[in-house]
Amino acid sequence: MEALAVVLHEPERLELSRLALTAPDEADVVVDVEFSGISTGTEKLLWQGKMPHFPGMGYPLVPGYESVGRISQAPHGSKFQIGERVFVPGAKCFGEIRGLFGGAASRLVVPAARIIPIDDHLGERGVLLALAATAYHAAPAGGPQPDLIVGHGVVGRLLARLVIANGAPAPTVWETNPLRQEGAEGYSVINPDNDTHRGYKCICDASGDSALLDQLIGRMAPGGEIVLAGFYSERMAFNFAPAFMREMRLRIAAQFVESDVLAVKQLVTDGRLSLDGLITHRAGPAQANAAYQTAFTNPDCLKMVLNWSAAA
Repeated sequence: MEALAVVLHEPERLELSRLALTAPDEADVVVDVEFSGISTGTEKLLWQGKMPHFPGMGYPLVPGYESVGRISQAPHGSKFQIGERVFVPGAKCFGEIRGLFGGAASRLVVPAARIIPIDDHLGERGVLLALAATAYHAAPAGGPQPDLIVGHGVVGRLLARLVIANGAPAPTVWETNPLRQEGAEGYSVINPDNDTHRGYKCICDASGDSALLDQLIGRMAPGGEIVLAGFYSERMAFNFAPAFMREMRLRIAAQFVESDVLAVKQLVTDGRLSLDGLITHRAGPAQANAAYQTAFTNPDCLKMVLNWSAAA
């Protein structure tokens, strides 16, 4: 069994290759991928060669953890049906080619326990469940809800939508890029230079800018919390005295887990969370090189999706 896959051989050297897949066992399903998203956080760092070392890190690798497809093979007696549309948060099925995160391919062999059935009508928007779950992990229902969100990319927009869906007051969102200040739904997006407020109780950073901490601390209320929801390649530091005077709390939101995906899936099903208006660019796998560069360098691109439907 083979698949057409995006392979990152080394920083900034990417190509489309046909790879042999690990044979499925009795716990695996085979998914024919329809769509995969390109992450402008972790995948951009992999492409730039700036990703901090993690277990399994190394080149060559197949990127991607935002895949949607249909089951083409399932174990006998499985609860899954052939043709069922599912979300796949990556796979490790490429032999010696590392799967970090392994979702950008035309076909995947993945443990059945890792896939999540999704509503058929979601289509390409299903890839956004990964970033919606990332946002939910930073601000889960029942926990502190951000009153300031930094960054109006896809994660920042989903965070703002989730805050409203969770019944909290609409947050303020900071965005310095005029091209990204549009598209707010029920909340305000402003340049931080135009914001005079100094009493934010929960600030959630979705920008990935490691130099922002001192600025954010200066805007906090006493006892406030900063949540780091981006991914940071540079060392982070802050001045202690202002943080001390505010008794600041600092929380890092790591990668999403299955319960986060299930929670946002339910919010989408209930009509409380919209995934509309976030996918701005699309390409076929044959244009993968240009698609990744567009995703990483074009500020007009919120979310790039590869459409694998025509891949053999």
